[in-house]
Amino acid sequence: AQLRYSVPEDREPGSSVGDLAKDLGVEVQSLAARNLRLVSEGGQRHFQVDLVAGVLLLNSRLDREALCGQSPTCSLHLQLVMENPLQLHRVEVDVLDVNDNAPQFPKPEVVLEITEVANPGTRLPLEVAEDPDMGSNSISTYELSPSEHFALSINVRGDGVKMPEIVLEKALDREKVAVHHLTLTALDGGNPVKSGTAKVTIHVLDANDNPPVCDPPISKVHLEENVPVGTLVTKLNVTDLDEGPNGDVEYSFKTSNNAPGKFTKLFSLDPRTGEIRTKGPLDYEESSAYEIAVRARDKGSPAMEGHCHLRVELIDINDNSPEIVLTSLSSPVQEDATPGTVIALIGVKDSDSGDNGQVHLQIAKDLPFKLVSSFKEHFSLVTNGPLDREKASGYNITVRAVDSGSPQRATQKTFYLRIADVNDNAPNFSSPFDTAHVQENSLPGTSVFSVSASDPDEGSNAKLSYSILHNGMQDVPISTYFRIDQDNGTIYTVRALDYEQDKVFQVPVEVKDAGSPALSSTAVVHVFVLDENDNAPTIVYPSVPKGSAFHQTIPTLAEPGYLVTKIVAVDADSGHNAWLSYQLQETAEALPFQVERRSGEIRVAQALRESEDSHRLVVEVRDNGTPSLSASVVIVISPEENSVQDFAKSLDLPKSSPKDTNLTLYLIISLVSISLVSCVMFAVVAARCL
Repeated sequence: AQLRYSVPEDREPGSSVGDLAKDLGVEVQSLAARNLRLVSEGGQRHFQVDLVAGVLLLNSRLDREALCGQSPTCSLHLQLVMENPLQLHRVEVDVLDVNDNAPQFPKPEVVLEITEVANPGTRLPLEVAEDPDMGSNSISTYELSPSEHFALSINVRGDGVKMPEIVLEKALDREKVAVHHLTLTALDGGNPVKSGTAKVTIHVLDANDNPPVCDPPISKVHLEENVPVGTLVTKLNVTDLDEGPNGDVEYSFKTSNNAPGKFTKLFSLDPRTGEIRTKGPLDYEESSAYEIAVRARDKGSPAMEGHCHLRVELIDINDNSPEIVLTSLSSPVQEDATPGTVIALIGVKDSDSGDNGQVHLQIAKDLPFKLVSSFKEHFSLVTNGPLDREKASGYNITVRAVDSGSPQRATQKTFYLRIADVNDNAPNFSSPFDTAHVQENSLPGTSVFSVSASDPDEGSNAKLSYSILHNGMQDVPISTYFRIDQDNGTIYTVRALDYEQDKVFQVPVEVKDAGSPALSSTAVVHVFVLDENDNAPTIVYPSVPKGSAFHQTIPTLAEPGYLVTKIVAVDADSGHNAWLSYQLQETAEALPFQVERRSGEIRVAQALRESEDSHRLVVEVRDNGTPSLSASVVIVISPEENSVQDFAKSLDLPKSSPKDTNLTLYLIISLVSISLVSCVMFAVVAARCL
C-alpha cells in the first residue's frame, strides 16, 4: 500500500507525522514482532518510527528550501518493511512551505542612470528580489516610495516571476534634480507578510537617448541534453538606433533568482557577437530548464542598456540505465512452497523522464517464478509453479530491467535463491528382494549380507537407519537369529545356525529416514543356510551299546558270497555330507570276509576252514564330508556246524519305527529343499543376466 502525509517544514523534532498503525490496519502491539523498519530512499534519515505508539515521528527539523530548492512540490519518499508476512509499504511525505524567509534583493543599493531627454514611459529594469519560499509565501508584489517623476510597473515573466521596472512618468530636468533617491520594497504573500528593501539611486545624465532593444525581448530555445561543449544555443538579435559608440553594444549575463549564477557555469556569452554557447555538460535530470538574463549595454555616455530573457528547455534523451534495487530476499525457500509465495521485493528507478523512464522488469520464462507489480516501480517475485529440490537445489535468477526509450537501455541483476529440502521422498532399496548364504555353525556376529538404500533428500531427511521386522514366519522371532547395523545395513548372525533345524530364513528389513514425518520402505533378504559336515554317521543296525560287540553265527560250511549280515547307518547331514561308505578296518591277519562299500553287506570272501575260530571284524562307516566323520561297530562272527542261514533272521533288521520314518522324511525334505534352492538361484542369476 502507499500512504501520504504532510508536515510543515518548521515542525519540531519528535512531532507526529502520521498514525502508521491505524493507516496500515495493524495492531500496535504487533509492530515490534513484525520488525517494522523504515527504509529511506535518500541519504539522510529525517523520520523515525515509534514502535510503541505506532506513529511516524519527525527525526530532525526540515528545511524545505534546502531539500527541494525552487521545486513547486517537495516530497520525501520512504519505505516501510514488515515481516511475517513480508510486506512493503511506500510512504510519501509532503513538506509544506512555511513563510520563514523574507524577500531579499541581490544588492542592497541599486544605481541607475537615465538621460534627461528620456521620454515619459521610459522603463528602467530593476533586479528582482529573491525569496526561497514557494507558493503564496513567495514574492507577491513590489512597492516604490512616492516620487514625482517615477512610478513602479510590474511585469510577469513566462515562468511566473514578477519583474519590477521603474517607469518615467514626467520629463526630467537634470539642472533641477540630478539624482533621485527611491526605496524599492518587495513583499511576500505570507501571513504575517515579510518584506525586504533596496535603495535605488537614479542619476540623470545627458546625451545617449536610445537604449539597445532585444527582438524578441523574451525567447525560448529547445536543446537536447548532453550536447557537446561549445554547441551554439542562440545568437541574440539586439538593435540600437544610435550611431558610433552610442550604438556599439556589449553583452553580459545578468543573474536572476532562478538558480542565481548557476547557468553561468553551463553557458558562455560572447560579449561582442551575443552568441550563447554551452560551456559544460547539460543534464536533464539535474535541471530541465534554465532562465538566462542578458544585459545589452551600449558605449554611449551615459551608457544605455536593454535586457534579453532566454529560456533554454532541455529535451530528455535516454542516457540513464534503469537501476534495480533488491529490497528483500527470502532465501532459502521450502520446496513445498505454494504458488504465489513471495520470494523477493524488487524496486526499479530510472532518472530519465517520460517513456525514457518507463521501466519493465522481466525474468527467464523457464523459471518457476514470475514478477507481480505491487505498485509503481515496485515488484514482487513470487513462485509460479512447484519446486523440487531434488531436480534443482537452487536458482540463479537474473532480473532484467528495460526502459521504453529509443534506443532502449537495460540493466540486469542476478541473485541466487536456495531451495530448502522437505522430506518428500521415501528411501529406496537397490532391490526389493535379495539372496544371501551363510554357513551353518558360523560364529555369532558373522556378517551375512549388506542391504543398501538411497534417499534423494538431503540432511536429516536423507539420514537412513535400518531395522529388522518380525515377519511371523518362524516360531522364534527373527531378531533372535539376526541383527542389523542400523547405520550401514549390514546383517549379522546373533547365534550359530543349524542347517538341520532351519534351512532358509526370510529377513524383512525396513529402512527409515530421519525426516518429519519419517518415510520408510522394506525389502526381504532370503538367507539360505549352507550345510556343514557336523553330524557323524549313526549306525542303526546292528544296535549295540557303546564298547560292546555284535555276535553273529554262520554255518561252518558257508561258501564265498554268503551274506553274513548288513550294516545300516544314516547321517543327519545332507548332500555329499550324507553320502556313506562302509569298509573294514585293516587287521594283522587276513579275514575271510568283505563288506560292500555302498550297501554295507558283509559277505564271506573265501571258504572257511572247519577248525577256524570266531573272527572279530571292525566295520567303519564314513561320510563324504570335509573333514570326513565316521562311526564303527564291532562284529564277532562265529562259525557253527548246526547254524542254518536265515536271511531275514541273520539280518535281524528292526521293523520300521516312527523315528526311522521321520529320518527318511527328513532326507527327502532335504533333497527337495536343495533342488528348490538350486532352481531359485538359477532363476535369480538368469533374471540378473537378462
